[in-house]
Amino acid sequence: MLFTFLRTLLAAALALSFSLPAYSAEPHKQIQQQAEQYKAEALKLLERLVNIDSGSGYEPGLTQVRDIAVDELKQLGFTIERVPDKAANNSHVVATLKGTGKAKILLMAHMDTVFKEGSAAERPFHIKDGRAYGPGVMDDKGGIVAGIYALKVLKSQGFKDYAQITFLLDASEETGSDAASELIRNTAKGHDVTLNLEPGRPADGLVVWRKGSATAVVEVKGKAAHAGVAPELGRNAAMEAAHQILQLGKLGDEDKKTTINFTVLKAGDRTNVIPDQATAKADVRAALPEEFDRIEKDLARVSANKLIPETEVNTSLQRGLPPMPQTAESDKLVAIAQGIYGELGRKLTIEGSGGAADASLSAGVGTPTLDGFGIVGGNIHTAEEYAEVESVAPRVYLLSRMIMELSKR
Repeated sequence: MLFTFLRTLLAAALALSFSLPAYSAEPHKQIQQQAEQYKAEALKLLERLVNIDSGSGYEPGLTQVRDIAVDELKQLGFTIERVPDKAANNSHVVATLKGTGKAKILLMAHMDTVFKEGSAAERPFHIKDGRAYGPGVMDDKGGIVAGIYALKVLKSQGFKDYAQITFLLDASEETGSDAASELIRNTAKGHDVTLNLEPGRPADGLVVWRKGSATAVVEVKGKAAHAGVAPELGRNAAMEAAHQILQLGKLGDEDKKTTINFTVLKAGDRTNVIPDQATAKADVRAALPEEFDRIEKDLARVSANKLIPETEVNTSLQRGLPPMPQTAESDKLVAIAQGIYGELGRKLTIEGSGGAADASLSAGVGTPTLDGFGIVGGNIHTAEEYAEVESVAPRVYLLSRMIMELSKR
């Protein structure tokens, strides 16, 4: 009897905590029309941004992208602060817009891509079969465009019922500089909610949890020798590194969503010399923060098992972004977003991601955070990366209405 009473009481408490505004079966006509009208203009801005190389650390391209975004935000009335970052070889942007309400809303996107200089010339922006292509088209130049045009929609409606909207543009998301991480944490602390403008998932989804990231480093010291005349006098660092990759690559845990994938191997520079140095690096992802502690310990423990005698093996774990957990607060944000998308007769998929992102930093300081508000796309970080053209207007609508609803809180 007592158990039943407590269960009923808990259910009632949960229902109360998730009380949400009622949504009309009909869309907000003015917002919908404005989002549709801005579609062609938004695609032109996307084309401008995509046709600029802005790989992490490439100062000329990052400066061009930053200046275009800053110009658009200034026209919307934002106050601009540039935050220099030597590691990023550029400046981050913190743009603020004051309103008349109470809610403080943080939007985040990033200006850098994973693509090297020359990629834009090799694969310029183009549209084929309803998809836009080009380096960074959905990660995350589509996010920048979605944010700017949602704000244009709100301005066109004279909407100012927020206390403050902050638009933070990171110049180093793909490499994660310490300065950017600290900036994001400090900025997020002063806001009620964060909406991250990473790409919408291919199935038209938002991201409610993310794995954290780290880099495992294995350094091997051997002994050089002539590979043909006296190989037995050497201690092959490359062979030992290969052995370590095979055994350390098994340290993941499928049940806990922990992965370790070796992606970089460097050893030697001449075929006729037994290499005396080798380095291997692995991408590590974990949904549980304690898994990074476990991986770090296991790297040291397992690497003691060596294939090549008299080699020296050292391991380390360089931690990146923390995991972004799914929480009751993020579930509330999901419910609001689902209701808004339902106004268009559309349904959001709700997903997790193995990719780390700035949203983890915001969530890590306790600010309710939801991710994936950019333009929908797929094939992320590849030459075939694309954005769905027909997702532009619905995503601008979703973000515009999300800001409106959050401003009521």
